[in-house]
Amino acid sequence: MHASQIYIYALVQGITELFPISSVGHAVILPYLFHWTHISGSKVFLPFIVMLHLGTALALLIYFWRDWVDLISSLWLKKPRERRILGLIVVATIPAAIVGKLLQHKFEELFPNALSASLFLIVNGFVLFLADRLRRRRTTKEVPQISYVQSFFIGLVQAFALIPGFSRSGITMTAGLGTGLSYEESARFSFLLATPIIAGAGILEVPKILKSHSTQMLHLGLVGGLLAGIVAFLSTAFLMRYFRTHEVKALRPFAWYCIGVGAIVAVMASFNLYF
Repeated sequence: MHASQIYIYALVQGITELFPISSVGHAVILPYLFHWTHISGSKVFLPFIVMLHLGTALALLIYFWRDWVDLISSLWLKKPRERRILGLIVVATIPAAIVGKLLQHKFEELFPNALSASLFLIVNGFVLFLADRLRRRRTTKEVPQISYVQSFFIGLVQAFALIPGFSRSGITMTAGLGTGLSYEESARFSFLLATPIIAGAGILEVPKILKSHSTQMLHLGLVGGLLAGIVAFLSTAFLMRYFRTHEVKALRPFAWYCIGVGAIVAVMASFNLYF
C-alpha cells in the first residue's frame, strides 16, 4: 500500500465509523472505485481495516473517558445510574458478539462486492429516514430508563453492521430512537457500545497480521489506526454537538448521502466503471 492510500483509508474510516454512513461499506467501495484490487484481495485487508477500527475505538475511549471511569467504578461504588448503564452495555454487547462470531466468514465473503455494499448503503439511507420518523413519535428518555430487553434488541440489530453498507452507529441509533431516546442519548449509548465491540473484533483479527509475518502491514495498520483515531475523535466531538442541537430530522442529511452515493456506485458497479 502507498502512503496516500493509507491516509485515504484512515481519513474515511475516522469519519464513517462514527457518522451513520457505514465505514465497512466505504472500505469495500473505495478499492473498487479507485481500482485497488491488489488491496481488497489481500488476506490481511480485513485485519488492516480492523486496526483502523481500533484507532476509532481508542478515540471513543479517550472522548468518553469520564463516562467509562464512572461506569467501571460503579462495580464497587454506589452509583446505581452508572451501574445500570454498564449493565445495559453488557446486555447489548452479547447478541452482536455471538452473531458476529457465528457468521463472520459469511460476512467476509461480501467484502469484495462493491455492488452489494452500495445496495445495502441505499437501504441504510432509508433506515435513517425511518429513524427520524421514530424520533417524532416518541417521548424522550435517558439511557438508564430503557429496559434490558430494549438494550438487547439494540445490540441484536447492531449485528447488521457486519454487512458492508449498514452503519453500526446508524442502526443502533435507529433502535435507540425507537425505544424513546433522544438523538444525543441514542448517539452516546451507540458510541459507548461501540468500544467493546470494536475491541473484541481487534482481538480476533489483529493476530492474523502477526501470523502473516507482515511487518510492513503491521506498521501500516498502526500508522493508519493512529490517523483514523485522531479523525474519529474530531468526528465524535462534532456529532455529539450536532445531535445536542438538532432534535428534528437530524439524520436526514446522512440518509440522503447514503442513498446518493449508494446509487452512483451501484450504477458504476453494474457497468464495471471506476475512476
